Amino acid sequence: MSAVHYAVTPPGPIRFGTDGWRGVIAADFTFDRLYRAAGAAAQVLADTYGNNGSRRVFVGYDRRFLSEEFATVTAQAVHSVGFEAQLATDYATTPALSWAVHEQSALGALVITASHNPGQYSGLKIKGAFGGSVPGSVTAQVEALLDQGFTPPLADPAAAIARFDPWQSYRHMLRQKVDLAAIQTAIRSGQLSVFVDVMHGAAARALGEILEVPVTEFRSDRDPLFGGGAPEPLAANVVGLCQQLSRGVATPLAVGFVFDGDGDRIAAVDRSGEFLSSQVLIPILIEHLAARRGYPGELVKTVSGSDLMPKVAALFDIPVAELPVGYKYIADRMQSQTVLLGGEESGGIGYGSHIPERDGLLSALYLLEAIVQSGRNLGELYADLQARTQFQSAYDRIDLPLADMQARDRVLQALQNQAPTAIAGLEVVSCQTIDGFKFRLSDNRWLMVRFSGTEPLLRLYCEAATPAAVQATLHWARDWAQQI
Repeated sequence: MSAVHYAVTPPGPIRFGTDGWRGVIAADFTFDRLYRAAGAAAQVLADTYGNNGSRRVFVGYDRRFLSEEFATVTAQAVHSVGFEAQLATDYATTPALSWAVHEQSALGALVITASHNPGQYSGLKIKGAFGGSVPGSVTAQVEALLDQGFTPPLADPAAAIARFDPWQSYRHMLRQKVDLAAIQTAIRSGQLSVFVDVMHGAAARALGEILEVPVTEFRSDRDPLFGGGAPEPLAANVVGLCQQLSRGVATPLAVGFVFDGDGDRIAAVDRSGEFLSSQVLIPILIEHLAARRGYPGELVKTVSGSDLMPKVAALFDIPVAELPVGYKYIADRMQSQTVLLGGEESGGIGYGSHIPERDGLLSALYLLEAIVQSGRNLGELYADLQARTQFQSAYDRIDLPLADMQARDRVLQALQNQAPTAIAGLEVVSCQTIDGFKFRLSDNRWLMVRFSGTEPLLRLYCEAATPAAVQATLHWARDWAQQI
């Protein structure tokens, strides 16, 4: 586990990032601060969505340290400010909580999770009455209320908190989304093998229970330290699953799935053992949903998404909308437009045929259906799309820690005032600034630089024709940033 500088002074104000408030347990994320945040969130949910007539707020949690206890305090806070709290009977994925909100027409949900962060973190996600992440305007209201000193009344320890099963209805709904019988037949007949790495997270046992057939699952046990790493679906974090598939399997079709800590993000591993990020999976899903399922709607991608996505969309005359990074922007668009698919490069994928929420388990089911209906493995489906679009590329992202926030500000000022006109020896032909700085170079590769809002960290993204070109560009960007 990486070193953490723990707070020795009172923590700063509670602030929500792209999807929730997160903090180090016992330093930033404490029972007292959570109690205040949960009460304020419930009040703002009622102010924002109360015209639906509900007073109910669902409360769920993941498998992190103290998650059940944090969820209990959250439910007590909701109850103390006058709303009906429904507390999950067990850990569950975040999309399961969003589905409960939608199905029961509730005010929203408060979910205890720090998603893909390392084990020392916990967090709070706020889901709106529409069944997805609330927009920034709602979290800004929560922050403002807390900044004004909002504190809920003390909880009544004798008050009974209602409980609910977060899984039953959610599993039933997911089974209806795909041709479940065809997937089950392929597995039972020895045509398809399914492997799952849940990374000790909230998706444990879920896919096998949905499919009702055997799957091979890794890291199913609860480990709040996540083996010393982080439950993030990156290639470096799932070496074991890649090795398992690369050794060979008996069935002609095989796939491995990887879910993050709260089950809203996905990656995959092909039968050959090759890691497949959502940069690969989203083009496959576009084809499957448009060509095999015949679903309508536009493709919504974030600015860090692969150039292959719009090229595949063009094969089916699908319009494309490009947004800043953060699924809340996609969720907003889903509520006003007909959307086929909305996806992020970090693994969050959602569907217009569902609720405006990314959902790793539903993505896995659609990918299984694509494999079974096509009779081809994911790598083959991806290679076919590359051939049809005549576009091949490589992609990578690195996170670059800087010395301090002053160093971060220097890099930002340099990009704003003296942005490079050449990168890695190539001319910059355009710069997109809807989120960070995305430079398009003369050979059509792109480099994107984004800033963390809470820590001295740069996120560097690149897509180019070859892995070597990607690495050369990222190394140039790293060296350039460190010299400022």
